[in-house]
Amino acid sequence: MTAAAESTVTFEGLFASSLPELAVPWQAEEAPEPGLLVLNDALAGELGLAPEYLKTPEGVRLLLGNHVPAGATPVAQAYAGHQFGGYSPLLGDGRALLLGELVDVAGRRRDIHLKGSGRTPFARAGDGRAVVGPMLREYLVSEAMHALNIPTTRALAVVATGRPVRRDTMLPGAVLARVASSHLRVGSFQYARATDNMELLRRLADHAISRHYPAAARAEHPYLELFASVVAAQAGLVARWMLVGFVHGVMNTDNMTISGETIDYGPCAFMDAFNPGAVYSSIDVGGRYAYANQPVVAEWNLARLAEAMLPLFHEDQEQAVAPAVEALGKFRSHYSDAWFNGMKAKLGIKGGPAGSKEGDEASELVDGVIALLKDGPVDYTQFFRRLGQAARGDDRPARGMVLDLAAFDAWAGRWAALKPDAGLMDSVNPVYIPRNHLVEEALAAATEGDMAPFNRFLDVVRFPFQERQGLERYTEGPPEDFGAYRTFCGT
Repeated sequence: MTAAAESTVTFEGLFASSLPELAVPWQAEEAPEPGLLVLNDALAGELGLAPEYLKTPEGVRLLLGNHVPAGATPVAQAYAGHQFGGYSPLLGDGRALLLGELVDVAGRRRDIHLKGSGRTPFARAGDGRAVVGPMLREYLVSEAMHALNIPTTRALAVVATGRPVRRDTMLPGAVLARVASSHLRVGSFQYARATDNMELLRRLADHAISRHYPAAARAEHPYLELFASVVAAQAGLVARWMLVGFVHGVMNTDNMTISGETIDYGPCAFMDAFNPGAVYSSIDVGGRYAYANQPVVAEWNLARLAEAMLPLFHEDQEQAVAPAVEALGKFRSHYSDAWFNGMKAKLGIKGGPAGSKEGDEASELVDGVIALLKDGPVDYTQFFRRLGQAARGDDRPARGMVLDLAAFDAWAGRWAALKPDAGLMDSVNPVYIPRNHLVEEALAAATEGDMAPFNRFLDVVRFPFQERQGLERYTEGPPEDFGAYRTFCGT
């Protein structure tokens, strides 16, 4: 494949040209010995990029940012953010670059973003580099989330740089090429507001509307409609996290997208045993971002977005507060509806509207199943999948997982009376998730140069609802000696 393959796709620099105040032109660090570790051929095809080209030396250099294609304008993005509740007025891409945007084969504009590409002016004390393990973690988990039908950034490739990087020990360096609807964040708006440049804040909002919520432009109050759209998108997203037992781990405002996509898979994990207080991040010592806290934190983050956008809602701030509060107030109903409807699907029942007999029955069943899970160490993913067997008449696998058998029998009798749809249950309750002990096993092997376990695991999580022979180990919880799981940001 020659360089001509590249010319069929035109890069753009829309963010850089529209919002230069938020974009610092920069170049990626040269990689001494680049080597492609994994390439998402299907995603490359969606983007109109020939996989064969991306596997050439020039294509690999493009994925590192060392070859800048025509039209691309690499920039480090500026943004602010609340990190664990503390405000930082300037964060920005300390080790990442927005290479540019592509219009994919479906006509959607998508960012190509490089993580681990070297120090930028926002790097502070960091080296700007990334290592193989955390970059492959983001690749694996984001692909699993995509397969689980959860809005997410996608991983295009991970490329080894050939440069050792010092962390606790010397580790092999790597760059992740990531694809997103955009990298606009709550922190982007916080930064623009902090500049006291209302014209910049307005341009940022216009850019977000054009990029993600074009219908808002036709609303009576476009910027309020933009905010309301983000509220709804994030409520739905976090509900989906909760339904599969996903713990993001670092829900800072700079990690909450305007698009409603999951971003930045650092200290993330999926629950094994159900635990509302599950925390996996080594730095979340207070449990701020625990599993059960995620909806609360999302609402808090959105309140920070409202604060940043207030001047756009009304020139008189006092008059801007009321509509902002009203729009934010819908988060809880959006979230509750998404969560409740998702739980009904997991249980294979239809139910009815709130207040109806059918709705009340469904609500009681949802509350009841959560009570069963809380009562003892029940594997969250396995339990719901085994309920699918119970819906087909064999409740022994699910029943054997709980401590209070009488409570299970009473609950299961009421549930079975509603004739749950086993097929529906199997379509939403995964067999395979990125189980933490298997993630660590695959990443450890990859760090030592063996990509085979990672590639096998990737093939498994890409088809999470389809049970397959020979993959039993991927359904099992951690061994007893795995211990308490802790994850790290990888910075």
